[in-house]
Amino acid sequence: MDKQRRKELRDQFEQIKTYMGVYKISNTKNGKIFLGSSPNLKNRWLVISKQLEMGMHVNSQLQEDWNELGAEAFTYMVLEKKATDKVADVAWEVKQMEKEWLVKLQPYGDRGYNRFKG
Repeated sequence: MDKQRRKELRDQFEQIKTYMGVYKISNTKNGKIFLGSSPNLKNRWLVISKQLEMGMHVNSQLQEDWNELGAEAFTYMVLEKKATDKVADVAWEVKQMEKEWLVKLQPYGDRGYNRFKG
């Protein structure tokens, strides 16, 4: 590959925006939700669903319900996203976004799969 083509490809790659954000996994059978965040939302649902299919998700309650009810009982939705290109500290910013949604939706106990971090 010549230098010009390599530069073109690098420029194209740098044009691709990366989005961080907060997502929600909903159990359509019992109404429970799981909130999570990621510094890169691309393919996030694919990664999570594969973890659940393999029985390796870190949230044991969510994993148990997935095993019992199957994939068709769950939906995935991005609640908020923000481009990472103008954020100085992506990890801090995405955690702040997640905290706001945790306060708003309170996905604890009978309402969700998250564990309260008081």
